[in-house]
Amino acid sequence: MTEDGRTEYGDENQHTHEDRQESGTQPPREPAPQPRSEPAPQPRSELARRTLAVPDLSLVVLIGATGSGKSTFAARHFRPTEVLSSDFCRGLVSDDENDQSASGDAFEVLHFVAGKRLAAGRLTVVDATNVQSEARAQLVRLAREHDVLPVAIVLDVPEQVCAARNASRADRAGLPRRVIQRHQRELRRSLRHLEREGFRKVHVLRGQEEVESAEVVTERRFNDLRHLTGPFDIIGDIHGCRSELETLLGRLGYELARDALGRAVDAVHPEGRTAVFVGDLVDRGPDSPGVLRLVMGMVGAGHALCVPGNHENKLGRYLKGRKVQHTHGLAETIEQLDKEDAGFRAEVGEFIRGLVSHYVLDGGGLVVCHAGLPEKYHGRTSGRVRSFALYGDTTGETDEFGLPVRYPWAEDYRGRAAVVYGHTPTPRAAWLNNTLCLDTGCVFGGAMTALRWPEREMVDVPAERVWYEPTKPLATEAPGGADGRPLDLNDVAGRRIVETRYMGRLAVKEENAAAALEVMSRFAIDPRLLPYLPPTMAPCATSAEEGYLEHPAEAFAGYRADGVREVVCEEKHMGSRAVVLVCRDETVAEELPHGAEGRGGGAPVGLPKGASGALYTRTGRPFFDDPETTERILRRVRDCAEEAGLWAELETDWLLLDAELMPWSLKATGLLRKQYAAVGAASGAVFPDVLGALEAAAARGVEVTPLLTRQRDRAADAAAFTEAYRRYCWRVGTDPADGADESGASSASGGSGASSASGGPDAEAAPDAPNTSEASGGSDRFAGLGELDGVRLAPFQILAVQGRSLAGLAHTDQLALIDRLIAAEAAVAARDGARAGGGTGRPGLLATTRRIIVDTEDEASVAAGVAWWLDLTADGGEGMVVKPVQALIRQGDGRLVQPGVKCRGREYLRIIYGPEYTRPENLRRLRVRHLGHKRSLALREYALGLEALDRLADGEPLWRVHEAVFAVLALESEPVDPRL
Repeated sequence: MTEDGRTEYGDENQHTHEDRQESGTQPPREPAPQPRSEPAPQPRSELARRTLAVPDLSLVVLIGATGSGKSTFAARHFRPTEVLSSDFCRGLVSDDENDQSASGDAFEVLHFVAGKRLAAGRLTVVDATNVQSEARAQLVRLAREHDVLPVAIVLDVPEQVCAARNASRADRAGLPRRVIQRHQRELRRSLRHLEREGFRKVHVLRGQEEVESAEVVTERRFNDLRHLTGPFDIIGDIHGCRSELETLLGRLGYELARDALGRAVDAVHPEGRTAVFVGDLVDRGPDSPGVLRLVMGMVGAGHALCVPGNHENKLGRYLKGRKVQHTHGLAETIEQLDKEDAGFRAEVGEFIRGLVSHYVLDGGGLVVCHAGLPEKYHGRTSGRVRSFALYGDTTGETDEFGLPVRYPWAEDYRGRAAVVYGHTPTPRAAWLNNTLCLDTGCVFGGAMTALRWPEREMVDVPAERVWYEPTKPLATEAPGGADGRPLDLNDVAGRRIVETRYMGRLAVKEENAAAALEVMSRFAIDPRLLPYLPPTMAPCATSAEEGYLEHPAEAFAGYRADGVREVVCEEKHMGSRAVVLVCRDETVAEELPHGAEGRGGGAPVGLPKGASGALYTRTGRPFFDDPETTERILRRVRDCAEEAGLWAELETDWLLLDAELMPWSLKATGLLRKQYAAVGAASGAVFPDVLGALEAAAARGVEVTPLLTRQRDRAADAAAFTEAYRRYCWRVGTDPADGADESGASSASGGSGASSASGGPDAEAAPDAPNTSEASGGSDRFAGLGELDGVRLAPFQILAVQGRSLAGLAHTDQLALIDRLIAAEAAVAARDGARAGGGTGRPGLLATTRRIIVDTEDEASVAAGVAWWLDLTADGGEGMVVKPVQALIRQGDGRLVQPGVKCRGREYLRIIYGPEYTRPENLRRLRVRHLGHKRSLALREYALGLEALDRLADGEPLWRVHEAVFAVLALESEPVDPRL
């Protein structure tokens, strides 16, 4: 016993009567557990009614002499996969089921497989003689290790029957009679001690007729209420605060019922909701009997469920006459109960004895207990599980107040089920890794909190006063009430399989995960602000048109073949891909829950003071070192969303946008200087002299015409190359000191506050360019700008808002929302009297995405789409992205259709493939492009991005959202032609 009288449970065999109630009753009252003693012989007329109750998750041990019919019994009552036969395992290791010398290895195999099944939550049956206590002890120990109930089914069949059956089997015909006799003796000695050995249910079948007439019935564990789907209202620790409980129930919509003395004895919700109490109903507060009367009435009437807290457990032991210390508020409860009649006290004792340690609800998606519960204990039944559910676990240390330091199990929790609990007071309820502590210290002057499920909405009422002075102030160290360690290396390291809703199981190779980890850990923004990474995009099929490598006709034909009739062609902005997370105001940003956990709350991200969101690149890096530059852009987007009415219309306090940030030179300065400008500078230095020399030679009558023509063509191609990338570079900022050099690269560095790259190419600066992986260590992150003149942000999709993903919204509807956002900027700028972005003749920060709708089955519409692309690219545009108008389109066989393909302009591709790529001999070679891997990669990353958004919208924990986001970055490390 510990100081507070708590029993320490080593395993489920060292149980008190309370522990036996794990399989006991819970109002609404279940039948009492069946007696475990050996049943009396039944009249022959009742044999047909003999049923053997077996918990649906248990280790069933068949016990009987050789020849007693165990294998036949197992085959009749259990599925083949549920039965593990020692004979079969002996045959596995020796090719002879009767080779007794192989028994040791055979049972090692049997125990190993049984352990794997029990760990996976599978009913397991052991078919062996099991007449020796040593053999049974190993199986009982195995059941305890996996926190399941061991069940014994004894087949007590006469010796002569066993002998006759063995004689009829060719492989057993020579079995000595003394073996059967020894088994029978050992069986007789065992019958009276099976319960003491640890078996929680013992069924003894005497004689052949009882064995043949028996019927095995699996029964649901009392903690398994997965069939109850709610809705629920889960209420945190009450501790005798009856008045606050009544107020909270009223806030939740319950109607109280009172007895003749005006005492609350029941509460009913008009919509049929069910209250669930997490325990600690009593102690410390002013009216523990009143709380018990109300909760017991609700549970008895079927309007509520309740799990026990450690305070109920201690009170129950006191009511049974056990010796316990009257500490931690028990003295007050005893004094209050002494004023009640003996009948009420007896009802309280019976109620406490009937409480089950935890409940699994709502299809397994919700677990309610008092002190929390790791996933491995969900739905399990043992003293260890009950102990953890009542008390949690401690590190063995004590804090400065002399109280035990609790093990922060929630920080490591990775289960799919939401675990809602109480026990450890915390200033406010906050989600952590899909766990929520609802004890907000009402009795200590805090509040009483409830969670509406499945809405994930929290409701609380303040305490009327401080009823009990806490030993230490409420703090945030409670598991689930602090930031803790929301992520762990094991969440992403090594080979991973990510389950997605749109493409099933997607694999991430170990080496790709390692590359992503390098980028994510060293360069990326806080993962709590990184709910999404955009996927790569596949190019359209290679064109056969003369002079073209890519052409819209192939894009339209590809979608037509996939059964997509309407597509939208969107202007492809030549900039850097940007994801924008913008909050409605700084208060929202401060309270933004990591991973959007629980739409009603979550641990705060802890953004810097004044920050209102994030602006990051395609690999999760912040675009600007200067937070003020980021805030200028976010402020403008936020104000435009307010002016356009999007906050109210979308019912959200934050927006997640996919966009392009321009100019390209804003982020690609280093790439331009080292890769592209070098080509322009070299050609500018070499070709004038070469052409001059050749022209002089021609003037002297030397025959150099073919060579001169070729060099003139090369010079023209080099000039076209320089002109192609210059189109996407312009000055930003307001400082005129930084002039452009001959290559045009310096103009990319911007004005005031702009910095050139410190080294290395950058994939986000030129996603289609070769050898430009940001993972290589380079960084063109922009330092910052005094002003945003020249900066353009082109949003083209709202990915998600609070509580829902918008990735499934039709692209026409998406662009309509974006158009409203952009149109609002003029009013915002006029009101603010300030400039923000834009350039000469292009005022404003936000840029429109031009588009055209094409019917892929209409030749005229297709021709119009091609003409639109030709005009767009002739005017210096990069090209277009072709997308199905409706999102999330599937082919006839169920596979996803590409969400978009890029069709890049002839001159833009000169940047990617080199100045002379348009020459016929080069085009013939370049047309041999292997697009399969790139298309596969685009679809996989798209599915992972959708999964991240869905998990974000569903309020899943940060690690689950981050798992999908991280996988997108990992796939970017797969080897693929970077020019595609």
